[in-house]
Amino acid sequence: MRINIRIHSQRKTPNRLVFLMVLLLSFIFYFILNFVPKAAPPTASAAVIPELEVSYTLPPLKEHREMVTKGKTLSDILQNYEFSPAEIHKLRTEIKPIYDLARIKAGQEFRVFAFQDGSVVYFEYDIDRDRYLHVEKNAESYHAEIKRFPFETVVKLLWGQIENFPLHTLQQQGESAPLGIALEEIFAWDVDFRTDIQPGDTFKVIFEKKYKNGEFSSYGRILAAEFVNHGHVYQAFRYTYSDSEKTDYFSYEGASLRKEFLKSPLKSPRITSRFSSSRLHPVWKTYRPHYGVDYGAPVGTRVYSTGDGVVTAAGWSGASGRMIRVRHNKGYETMYLHLRRFAPGIKKGVRVASGQYIGQVGASGAVSGPHLDYRIRQHGKYINPLAARFDPVEPLRGEFQDDFRSKADYYRLVFDAPLMLFARFTYSFSPPRLVEIGD
Repeated sequence: MRINIRIHSQRKTPNRLVFLMVLLLSFIFYFILNFVPKAAPPTASAAVIPELEVSYTLPPLKEHREMVTKGKTLSDILQNYEFSPAEIHKLRTEIKPIYDLARIKAGQEFRVFAFQDGSVVYFEYDIDRDRYLHVEKNAESYHAEIKRFPFETVVKLLWGQIENFPLHTLQQQGESAPLGIALEEIFAWDVDFRTDIQPGDTFKVIFEKKYKNGEFSSYGRILAAEFVNHGHVYQAFRYTYSDSEKTDYFSYEGASLRKEFLKSPLKSPRITSRFSSSRLHPVWKTYRPHYGVDYGAPVGTRVYSTGDGVVTAAGWSGASGRMIRVRHNKGYETMYLHLRRFAPGIKKGVRVASGQYIGQVGASGAVSGPHLDYRIRQHGKYINPLAARFDPVEPLRGEFQDDFRSKADYYRLVFDAPLMLFARFTYSFSPPRLVEIGD
């Protein structure tokens, strides 16, 4: 029997497609394992811990105020706050480049800020009306700086009619002496406010008032002023050059109000004898020329140079007593006779400025009482100080004329406003938008 065995072999299928699919699945699996972010297993550190708020309030500071009295020193003040002599010496040495605490003055306030246990944190000292010294105490050193008080500045317009002196008129309207003195100094080259004033003369002044903590502190700048004397109108406008910061007062035409000489060598002069070719001498009882103007004043009243110049003599001069002689430009020479003493530093060869303090009224030489005999010569010839007219100095620079004029026009507009509209302000009106000339 014949057995035929037939073996059938299966055909192999192409596996390229399978291979590609396996490769693709492997790539997807690899990507999932390595690049897809996985949730981190919970750990103890991942637990939410509530935030704790810690607050610490410094104990309040106690302010100690003390007025510096005559003869009191820094050591006298700080030893009450457990400062040792060594600490005070260290303090003075470290802040001396900023301010020398040896210069504290009577009448100024000293403020110490400390914890309840007396530990000083910082202190302040009033240098003047505008500035104070602030000193902080650190662990190893001191930090000092000079600060300015925060002032509120108000600009006001004030006007009035003079019956006696501008100073009295201003005081009647609620202002004080410093404003009147400043106003007189502006016009001092043109008007002698003790001899030239006539009833009915008028003035207008635009000025600043400074307030600290709501209370009046001091006067600021006079921005513009007008004075009518014997029907003649004098106007002054403050102007500051932008390139040099130099400030002066000018007329509307640009002439400086400063002249070659002041009208008087005293702040509050009282004429007792005038320039004369024949006067009965109070001591010699004979008639002789009096080539000066005598001003009566108490002994010790300050005398000021009436112009820029050089002192050519300062000493005793016979019947003239103690005398100062000053040489000026254009052949002028001024003399100040019968002085009590000379100001510090005044001697032959020293240069003096107009308005500089040079000596004191006295009764030296041949006199019947204390007074100042003031004289002027030009090229050796005496001239009457009260009748002489002197030229302005340093007029407004031409390149600033337009800027000055545009700003001066605004002040003139304020001056020319019908003042009766503001009568309800009791002679005082705060203009809504005044600006300083030169700003």
